[in-house]
Amino acid sequence: MGAQLRVYRRRIRSTKSMAKITRAMELIATTRITKAQRAVEAAGPYAREITRAVSALAQRVTDHPLLTESENPTRAAVLVITSDKGLAGAYTANAIKESERLGALLRDQGKDVVQYVVGRKGIAFNQFRQRPMERTWEGITERPSYADAKEIASELMDRFTKDSATEDGVDEIHIVSTEFISMLTQKAASHRALPLEVEEVDAEVLEAEQGGPLPLYDFEPSAEEALNQLLPQYVTNRIYFALLESAASQQASRRNAMKAATDNAEELAKTLTRQANQARQAEITNEISEIVGGADALAAARAGSE
Repeated sequence: MGAQLRVYRRRIRSTKSMAKITRAMELIATTRITKAQRAVEAAGPYAREITRAVSALAQRVTDHPLLTESENPTRAAVLVITSDKGLAGAYTANAIKESERLGALLRDQGKDVVQYVVGRKGIAFNQFRQRPMERTWEGITERPSYADAKEIASELMDRFTKDSATEDGVDEIHIVSTEFISMLTQKAASHRALPLEVEEVDAEVLEAEQGGPLPLYDFEPSAEEALNQLLPQYVTNRIYFALLESAASQQASRRNAMKAATDNAEELAKTLTRQANQARQAEITNEISEIVGGADALAAARAGSE
């Protein structure tokens, strides 16, 4: 019985130590979420304005090669943003699952998928299954910079501007990332970055949504030249914003996972303490029974001798 009690006490100590570690990781993730949210908020205004400008240009220029979909697209580039570290719950699994769904859809449409992966977890997932990756990036998922997004966008734009009939060209660029909805909710989603999807929207409805009249743009020297300059920046900004949102989502998912781990560890420590108390009580009861039995035996022996 004493050996069993020692096992319980050893498990209680290790469980409480694990709870301290997960609690510390939860606090660290909480502080990093705040920084990541500030970065997303800071990048928001520029992202909205460049999207407005590109939308206005797309209405002026309709025959630009970066806006026109290929009649027979044969190859698509997919950028998948995962994490560099684990202990983030289902964050990476959901992003990979979304990329698998998108890849299956593109293949059903008769397109070859050229995959670009950000994050060690996504890279390890594909390497273990011996799946080809065109290019990978590591160590940038927790604190992405604009320079990182520009490097990725340059690689993708270089492939997009080439003829898809050649081995190096692609017809489409898709981004798979995780959208930060709230501290408790993060959603993996895919978006097509190029060619742009131009939608016709009623001006009155759009003005009502934006809370004011739409801006009027005057392009110099021409709308075509302005579009050539803005599109690479637009793609870079889309990738940068996706990296920032994914970083915030990763920290939120890690915080939730560590909080759940801490709660489970504390509950397990309570259960083990209860079991240890029961074992100790059984040991005490057994000792009392032995003492009482011994006393009764001595009393019976004295009575017999008399």
